[in-house]
Amino acid sequence: MSEPDGTAELGYEQARDQLIEVVRGLEAGGLSLEESLALWEKGERLARLCEKHLEGARERIEAALATVEDAPDTETTEDAEGSAGRDSE
Repeated sequence: MSEPDGTAELGYEQARDQLIEVVRGLEAGGLSLEESLALWEKGERLARLCEKHLEGARERIEAALATVEDAPDTETTEDAEGSAGRDSE
């Protein structure tokens, strides 16, 4: 499902930067109705793409956190107990 303007292949930072430019263009005004609509539609595609990238990042973070939470905690517990004992000496 490739977009005609190539937005589907953009990374998050590229899509975000282009979205910023779209907003600036719309805010500046001076465009015809057709140009404004085309720019608005591009902005909508870019915003959806940014949201898709952010959702993917969110899922990766949640998966990583779940892996860390499921891992045995023995080293961390031992380190905390060991350092607590040294602090009180």
